[in-house]
Amino acid sequence: MKITLIAAVSENNIIGINGRLPWDIPEDRKRFRELTLEHPVIMGRKTYDSIPKEFRPLPKRKNIVMSNSLNPTEGIYLARNIEEAIEFAEGKDPYVIGGSKIYKLFLPVADELEITRVHRNYDGDSSFPSEIEWNEWKLIDEKEGVSNNENIPYSFLTYKRLFNGKRMINE
Repeated sequence: MKITLIAAVSENNIIGINGRLPWDIPEDRKRFRELTLEHPVIMGRKTYDSIPKEFRPLPKRKNIVMSNSLNPTEGIYLARNIEEAIEFAEGKDPYVIGGSKIYKLFLPVADELEITRVHRNYDGDSSFPSEIEWNEWKLIDEKEGVSNNENIPYSFLTYKRLFNGKRMINE
């Protein structure tokens, strides 16, 4: 099983404000959909709540929500800890989609990072973990772009962990 963290992150590490993205980059939404389709997605309750109701749960994905307060809801799998979340993935490669606390929780066991680096600084109340040891990661793919919508420069970055404590990844 490969665990991937997927996030859009500003230059100053912001990922959200008031339960929303601080930018609108349709190309990022398209990439997110293409990468996560038919995969389990793991998220926290706040991230689940931030998804517009008409798209909740995310279609064609097993939605695993980590929460100690959320009541069972049709279409989602409720996990109380990281072990339950991984168990619900049933051996399929899950994508961890946020928020801050969930990224931080899964970072030590992640195998890949799919980052949309938004090349601007933003104000926000939610950030991507800053304690990433970048020497443990290898950039294996990079694509530059500019949003057609708001003319925001971005990069799609794919990182693989070089060593995850159990095995060395040769790529």
